[in-house]
Amino acid sequence: MQSYIFLPAATPDSAVVFASPHSGRHYPSEFLAASTLDPILLRSSEDAFVDQFLRAAPTAGACVLLGGVPRAYVDYNRAATELDPALITGVSARGLNPRISSGLGVIPRVVAGGRAIYRGKITQAEAEQRLRLYWHPYHAKLSEIMVTQREKHGRAILLDMHSMPRDAVSMNGQHTSLRPDIVLGDRFGASAHADITEAVAAVFTAAGLRVARNSPFAGAYITQRHGLPSSGQHAIQIEIDRSLYLDE
Repeated sequence: MQSYIFLPAATPDSAVVFASPHSGRHYPSEFLAASTLDPILLRSSEDAFVDQFLRAAPTAGACVLLGGVPRAYVDYNRAATELDPALITGVSARGLNPRISSGLGVIPRVVAGGRAIYRGKITQAEAEQRLRLYWHPYHAKLSEIMVTQREKHGRAILLDMHSMPRDAVSMNGQHTSLRPDIVLGDRFGASAHADITEAVAAVFTAAGLRVARNSPFAGAYITQRHGLPSSGQHAIQIEIDRSLYLDE
């Protein structure tokens, strides 16, 4: 399996970079054999088919970086240090955060709905191998792309693409008719300048979509790591209501 899939922009290119870290759907046979879940349930954690939205982006001047492996295997949107002691042997319980505790570390223990992926634990060596083969190359490539685009255009704008279940915003107690179709996360301004977030929001609003910002998704590791506005690197996480394009 590939660490990532890179689709370069046609020339002339722009400062925009698209990423889809959670749309990988090629599952290793040994992973399937070790799982308690069938392939359909394993796929419940995917941002299904988001990569297909981006296939035409290079012709419009934007490069694209796709995750090479499924989210259930390695989550590119977590820090490499977010290792789950309930899943991985030899990992310390120190430094636990709510994501790890809920089974959603860099090597996930569960898929959507809290369903356990494995029959037992995996070794620390196995976890480290996955990070070495997939996680580290993905982020090294994304860092390289962002620096290249910034040097070429004076700034780089990362649009980190995801999809969310229709009921993902129910935790906010919003009426169905008021639920957003799109959630933009710029870490409350820490990962992108406000004018860029405003411009992205305007595109979706002009298309007749309801847009929310930073709630319930403000951005995760990718926007935190690669969004450096003071250095000319901006990153916005974009969550699309999955029911807009998929029968859930």
